[in-house]
Amino acid sequence: MRIPTFSRQSTADNSDDHTTTVPPVAPRRDDTRTTTTIPAARTETERAATVSADRPDTDRPVTDRPAAGRAVVDTPTATPKPRASFLATLGLILGVAGALLVLSGPMLGYGIGVAAVGLILSLAGLNATRKRHVAGKTDALIGLFLSIGAVVVGVLALTGQLSWLGTDMQPVTDLRNWLDTQFETRF
Repeated sequence: MRIPTFSRQSTADNSDDHTTTVPPVAPRRDDTRTTTTIPAARTETERAATVSADRPDTDRPVTDRPAAGRAVVDTPTATPKPRASFLATLGLILGVAGALLVLSGPMLGYGIGVAAVGLILSLAGLNATRKRHVAGKTDALIGLFLSIGAVVVGVLALTGQLSWLGTDMQPVTDLRNWLDTQFETRF
């Protein structure tokens, strides 16, 4: 397809008033058609049959080049619909749940287990996001870090390294009592 071009020439006598004179559009010089009907897409077998019918010598390899004057329209390949990784999302949910269970105190042991399962699912979700049409890498990474943090804090609390957190502690009740003592005279 030819696209007409228009020259932008100015005449020497009007250079002071910044006006340009554009010559009229010249008629086309060639007699080619400006519209072409594109045939419907052909399958591989139809292409091979067309190419072999156009060439009497079948010893030559069949190529995908169209015959003279024919346009070949390739159909786009069907790509899978984009989707979020279920494993990455589930890993994030279990990572958050594991972190909350670890910080609760009495549910510390269960929190470590839930966080470990969340860690495995986050790793699987991170692996699943390598495919082009699968999203959720951020979910998998956040779930991974939360799960690792919950397991580390839980193990430290179980070994007695964290004095403020343990299975015999009630951190939610202690926090509520502390907040009540801080705000009882102000309200």
